[in-house]
Amino acid sequence: MTVAMVTAAARQTPTIDEPVYVGTAAVYLEEHSLRFNPEHPPLGKLVIAAGVAVAGPHLEPGFDGDQGELGRRLLYESGNDPWRVMFWARLPVIVLTLLFGLVVLAFARDLAGTAAGSVALALYCLSPDVIAHGSLATLDVPAAGFVLTSAWLLWRARRRPRPHLPLAGAALGAALATKMSVLPALPLLALTAAVSVWCAAEGDRRRRLARAAWGAAAFTLIAVAVVWTAYLLVDPRLRWSGQQVPVVRGLRGLSVDLLPFPEPYRDGMRVQFGLEERPWEGFLFGRVYAGSLWYYLPAALLVKTPLGMLVLWAAGAVTVMAVRRLRPAAPYLLPVPAVLLAAAMYGSRNFGTRYALFLPMFLAVAAGCVLLVRRQWAPVVTALLVAFVAVSSLRTFPYYLPYSNEAFGGPSKTRLRLHDANVDWGQDLGRLADRLRERYPGERIWLVYKGGGVPSSYGIDAADPRGVPPGKVRGVLVVSDSAAAKATGRLAELIESSRPVDDVGHSITVYRR
Repeated sequence: MTVAMVTAAARQTPTIDEPVYVGTAAVYLEEHSLRFNPEHPPLGKLVIAAGVAVAGPHLEPGFDGDQGELGRRLLYESGNDPWRVMFWARLPVIVLTLLFGLVVLAFARDLAGTAAGSVALALYCLSPDVIAHGSLATLDVPAAGFVLTSAWLLWRARRRPRPHLPLAGAALGAALATKMSVLPALPLLALTAAVSVWCAAEGDRRRRLARAAWGAAAFTLIAVAVVWTAYLLVDPRLRWSGQQVPVVRGLRGLSVDLLPFPEPYRDGMRVQFGLEERPWEGFLFGRVYAGSLWYYLPAALLVKTPLGMLVLWAAGAVTVMAVRRLRPAAPYLLPVPAVLLAAAMYGSRNFGTRYALFLPMFLAVAAGCVLLVRRQWAPVVTALLVAFVAVSSLRTFPYYLPYSNEAFGGPSKTRLRLHDANVDWGQDLGRLADRLRERYPGERIWLVYKGGGVPSSYGIDAADPRGVPPGKVRGVLVVSDSAAAKATGRLAELIESSRPVDDVGHSITVYRR
């Protein structure tokens, strides 16, 4: 897993979201300002900032453009080496991803023994989604991993609440201070904290109930305190203008007003609700649609999860509920990912399985518990399924973002069914530059690229074909698969009248005209 993630971090160009986070991290370090990227809390970007500090990029003080322009300025317009900056920005997330693997191991081992821990760790380390997003300077893996850590510590709090309950609250606070999308887990894990304290408490019913209530309250207060701490680490004075924040009314507005978090956090929630109201477009199984589909994420997970892993996930969930010894663990393993998945399915942005990265973590733990099934064939079948997952995962190296399983044709066919972060997030611009130099030297290049990189910075001299008549577009036409998936008008006409001749990283298609 380390080799796969470090290789990806070294070879991939910036994805769409990364320049924003890296630029914001640089502003945190240099100016201690919260004015950029308010829609996400600061902790994940502070993690990224640890790597940015090592890279030491130059950024002019007082930059007043938007956050997208900030990322481009830092990476491409300030004399910095974008390869070096991005590698060091990604490295802290890689380290966190590996540490979360140890949480998966420990959680499954606590539930079902060392062999179960090994199975769970194998599934986690071989997950194409976790590898793909764990190697990027983004927030999805850190947020999901902190939630998993909180659930594991709450499980341990059933026996020793005093050391584990505060740590569980801090882990959930870290998740809340990384992404707001984990907020639905807060009431559920607070209730779970109460259950853990109840199980550990002694005395009569009233005394145990009082201790459970105090435990849930302490857990919640610690989580809230961590969120405040993350903001204060960036700016101890919490300077915040609140400009260009949408007005949110109704039940959503009331819920935001009642949150016990800093004003920048609440305004970030308002920005998120504003984004939810935008008319996003999606792409699923060759169909472009407006709005969102409730079944998008389950369908995308079906495509992008190794087949053996899907079987073990389902078997693990059933085992946790069916085996008597494991039933106490079910509230710690299953409700949180179910609630977070339901919340993600309700959202309007159908952009990828990165919104459900908690599933490969929680369900890897559940899958390890299959070894407790009292059947002679259980260990053998489990080992065969893990081996199948390993083969499927290793075959896609080093192209983990566009992975899809064998039932859907593998990574080369993912673009026919999904788009955006599932396939092409702009990660292969550097590989495209190498391919054009090797195979198409001196030819006229036409490019439609969707991503966070700047083509000219990688030596790509290309023009946009959408601004000229199709008859004048001759030579080599290069189109990002995310752009091709939703192509209309001039671009669709160009693609239909061109001949595909090459593929770069299963995310960019090269056509001959």
